Amino acid sequence: MVRKALSVMKVSLVMAAAVFALFLLQGCGGSSGGSTASTGTLKLAITDKMSDQFKSVVISIREIRVVPAGKENAPDNDPGLPVVVKFATPKVVDVMQLQFVQEALGEVVLPAGSYSQIRLILAPNPTGQQPPVNYLVLNSDTSNTPIPLTTPSGQQSGLKILGPLEIKPGVINAIMIDFDPNTAIVARGNGDYNFKPTGIRLVRMSDILTQFGSISGTVFSTFKDWSSATVSVKQRGAVNDTDPIATGRIFSNYTSGAWQAPFAVFVPPSSSTISYKTFISANGFRLYSSSAVSVNQGQATDLGNIPLVRIP
Repeated sequence: MVRKALSVMKVSLVMAAAVFALFLLQGCGGSSGGSTASTGTLKLAITDKMSDQFKSVVISIREIRVVPAGKENAPDNDPGLPVVVKFATPKVVDVMQLQFVQEALGEVVLPAGSYSQIRLILAPNPTGQQPPVNYLVLNSDTSNTPIPLTTPSGQQSGLKILGPLEIKPGVINAIMIDFDPNTAIVARGNGDYNFKPTGIRLVRMSDILTQFGSISGTVFSTFKDWSSATVSVKQRGAVNDTDPIATGRIFSNYTSGAWQAPFAVFVPPSSSTISYKTFISANGFRLYSSSAVSVNQGQATDLGNIPLVRIP
C-alpha cells in the first residue's frame, strides 16, 4: 500500500474481514439447520465506511467464491473453489449507500476447515461508448459523471479479500465484507482509479447484525515495520467474553513516515451493562488493550491513533 489513498479516513474494514480489516478470524454464531458436524454455514454480507471523496462507488458482482487454504493460486473457475453465490445478472452494489447498513450477499454450507480468502468476481467494464458497470462518482462533480474503476483482476481471478477465515462445524459463520473506499480506491496520475483489494477487509461477527455501530482507529508504528495485525473486540460488563464478538486482520501501508492501517469493527449497540474492549496483536509488538468504550447504533466510536509498542 505504498500509493497514497484518495482521502483521510473520517471514521472507522467490517468486512471485523475488518475488514476489522478484515484477518485471523475466530468465534462463531448460532446453530444452523443446514450444517452438520463436518460442515458449517457461511453467511456473507457487505458494508461500507464514510468517505468525503465519493458520492457513489458502484461494483457489479457476478460471482463470489471462497478459497480453501492451499489453493490461493487457483483460477476462479477451479472446481475446488466453492461458490457462495452466482448471480444470473450481476448484482449491482453502490457501497456508499451501506454505511451502518449491511446488504446480504449470500450463504452456503461449506466443509469445516480453513479458508484463505474470499473472491469477488466482477463483471467487466464494457468497451466503446457504453457506460461502465464498475465506477465511482466524485462528491465534487455536480454533473455526476461516472469514472470507470480499473479492476483487471476483478474479472479474471477476482478481487482477493484476504483471510484467513475458519468455517466452524455445525454453526453459522457470519462474515461481513468491510469496504473502505478511502484505502480500497487509489488515484493514478493519469486520471484513472484502481481497486486495491487490501482496502477491503473481512470481519467475523457473532451473527449478521440488523443494528450495529462500530469501533474504529488507526494502528501505526514509526520505528518498526509490521505487515499485519489482528484486531478483536470483547464484551465487558455484565458479560466478560473470553472469545471475541468480532475480529479481523488488517494490513499495513507505509505512508506519512509510518507503517499504518485503519480498522473498523462492527458490534451491536452497547447497553447499560455492556461495553467493549479492543485488543490488537502483531508479531514483535506488545498486545494493545483499550479501555472499555460504549458503542451507539449507527455511529463510530473512534479510538484514534494507536501506536504499536515493540517488544524489547
